[in-house]
Amino acid sequence: MKYTLTAFLLLFTVYGFAQTELRELDIELSNYEYPFKVDFIELKNQDQQLKMAFMDIKPANYNGQNVVLLHGKNFNGAYWQTTITALTAKGYRVIVPDQIGFGKSSKPKHFQYSFQQLASNTKAILDKLGIEKAAVLGHSMGGMLATRFTLMYPDLVEKLILENPIGLEDYKVLVPYQPVEWWYANELKQSHAGIKKYQLSNYYDNQWKPEYDQWVNLLAGWTLTKDYAVIAWNAALTYDMIFTQPVVYEFQNIKCPTLLIIGTRDRTALGKPLVAEDVRSTMGLYQKLGKTTRDRIPNAKLIELENVGHMPHIEVFEGFIGPLTDFLKD
Repeated sequence: MKYTLTAFLLLFTVYGFAQTELRELDIELSNYEYPFKVDFIELKNQDQQLKMAFMDIKPANYNGQNVVLLHGKNFNGAYWQTTITALTAKGYRVIVPDQIGFGKSSKPKHFQYSFQQLASNTKAILDKLGIEKAAVLGHSMGGMLATRFTLMYPDLVEKLILENPIGLEDYKVLVPYQPVEWWYANELKQSHAGIKKYQLSNYYDNQWKPEYDQWVNLLAGWTLTKDYAVIAWNAALTYDMIFTQPVVYEFQNIKCPTLLIIGTRDRTALGKPLVAEDVRSTMGLYQKLGKTTRDRIPNAKLIELENVGHMPHIEVFEGFIGPLTDFLKD
């Protein structure tokens, strides 16, 4: 097979980056470059001063419409690069926060995490930018946050998009509760091999591509920093938030048009190792969860992507962006 020079360089960029040696990343990713300019907002949360990072990309051909992209638990705003590029090319202004505890934002040593707090912080960014209307897209944990944000600010959210959100089932009724210290101890044991094993089995259903390595390297690079204990503690606190603050019982209260984009090969569900096999086999079945969630949300549309895992916007970008842009322009 012959490759053009452009195709060869693209392959080299993707595969070469994925295979680079793991390097230490500092607590706020100051030594990791995001695809677009990063700004910060100062927040006073829970009697402490924090800074929250965000990207705000306003295209020259701005069409007056705004899209907010909310990242998942094991990610940050950088993984939305191709989505941002595609949306801004069509004239959308795109706002991409790093939530407190994630990415380039502050990692507090003590914090009571709630989806309401994260939603309020996200609203503060939009207020700073003067944005009064937006479509909100949430992936994974970001789907739970996008749901909470929509319920809290229904007059702001014009459309809601949920891409393989977690929390489509109530984990706390399936999994025995573990204290924050248990999650913290688990996080302290993290390694490149362990992170990749988790993503391989849950996100991609054992179908790996070398370009996925960069998202493993981001998390694994943190395990090398002297501040990793603080990062691990914040990760443990957000696990507790996810387990104790379900949104699944409030889907019927969503008023805006909603799109579910679901990779049906996804098997992500928190706490699966803590339950017996007969329970584990019933968890994270997105080919069923997508349909039941569509039926719970008034005025909801479901796009199922067959043989796609937890990361449609990474795994099959064209299959993801088409339904998204069609929904936004309707």
